[in-house]
Amino acid sequence: MQRRALVISLALAAASATGFAQTYPERPVKLVVPYAPGGSADIVARLIADEWGKALGKSVFIENKAGAGGNLGVDAVAKSPADGYTVGLQTVSLAINPSLTAKMPYDTLKDLAPIGMVAASQHVLVVNNNLPAKDLKELLALAKSKPGKLTYGSAGGGSTFHMSAELFKAMAGLAIVHIPYRGGGPALTDTIAGQVDMSFPVLSAAQGHVQAGKLRALGVTGSKRSPLMPNVPTIAEAGVPGYAFETWFMVFAPAGTPKPVIDKLNASLTSVLQAATVKERMAKEGFEPTPSTPAAAATRLQAEMPKWAKLVRERGITAE
Repeated sequence: MQRRALVISLALAAASATGFAQTYPERPVKLVVPYAPGGSADIVARLIADEWGKALGKSVFIENKAGAGGNLGVDAVAKSPADGYTVGLQTVSLAINPSLTAKMPYDTLKDLAPIGMVAASQHVLVVNNNLPAKDLKELLALAKSKPGKLTYGSAGGGSTFHMSAELFKAMAGLAIVHIPYRGGGPALTDTIAGQVDMSFPVLSAAQGHVQAGKLRALGVTGSKRSPLMPNVPTIAEAGVPGYAFETWFMVFAPAGTPKPVIDKLNASLTSVLQAATVKERMAKEGFEPTPSTPAAAATRLQAEMPKWAKLVRERGITAE
């Protein structure tokens, strides 16, 4: 009797979820970006929001909720009703932050339901023009001859600027001093001014300065060259074999969001990312659309968390 009641209960729940998904969405969907306006995550969100809303049939509006290295905004999504009306967009920091934060306000794997990957972007190693290193091999030689003397600026402890640089240092066996800033803009400005020797900004942020001759680009961080800087080699081909770092962007919902709703969000997002106009807009900003299934996004998140935890542990990296 109890088994029959359970079967009936499960059947009713499934029917209810299916019915909900058929009418979803009935009102606008909020897309939480856990950073201030103007950053890479905000740019990606604004590149897709309008078209995603059209594909869903209801508008998608952005709410910037910055703080705690992105954890504040992600936590707000995790604690929202699991009805598909509040979703989030986060960078690779979604996989990095659990190893940097002693007391996470949410459980990344238990409290979030990945909807899909959105895009990826490279960073680029740029140096001040006065630094006597014309290419990466010369920089490696210089850094090894002056351990602890060269400096690099980042957008803050635990940022993708920081992590891409620490991975570079670990793989190249270098001792370069980290100078954290309150954002990527100030770090880039001080690199140009010579207050720090180098930095690892997102490629789109550095492109104009490199073209204007204000900075020298020695290598992009991805596994292949970027169309935005086709003459700049990858760091791997220029002198650090095996090095690869990219910032990816993922959208997610609170855990417990009905699967049919997740599937509808994913299908509409995928159609947007495959649209020629969106691809063109992303390419101009240095992003590459990377649509995926919810399962593939979840697998990538699970696979990358141990990788970053290992780097954080071995390098003694903190978010301070």
